[in-house]
Amino acid sequence: MTIRDLHSNIRTKTAIVPAAIGANATKTGLVVDRQGYGGVEFIVAYGSVTTTGTVVTVVVKEGDVTGTMTSVADSNLIGTETLASLPAATPRTAGTTKEVTKRVGYKGVKRYVSIDAVQTGVTSVGVVGAIAVLHSPGLAPADNP
Repeated sequence: MTIRDLHSNIRTKTAIVPAAIGANATKTGLVVDRQGYGGVEFIVAYGSVTTTGTVVTVVVKEGDVTGTMTSVADSNLIGTETLASLPAATPRTAGTTKEVTKRVGYKGVKRYVSIDAVQTGVTSVGVVGAIAVLHSPGLAPADNP
């Protein structure tokens, strides 16, 4: 099947509200209800990170209820959390290690998912945010917004 109309086959939700992350801190993501959708792609956007030793690791979580989210097994991810994370880099390069977007997909069966950004480093990071793109709706076209 060729999808010629992506707009009617996805729904977007905020997963991490764009904000700076403090030194050695976690930006806890919002819980996304994927009921009615076959999968989720998380798009993580990193702003202008200048500190070379700073690392931001993303952690995808899932749950049958919102209060008991656990880390997703690698077999239920498309891509890896490592590839969606921001490594330390000297120097920082726009489009690779700063001012870049990365992604990781979820193909598991749990109703609720979220993504966290965990910063390790002695200084705060530039702005980090994430969007959840819900896809493969059970009933198309998907509602807008």
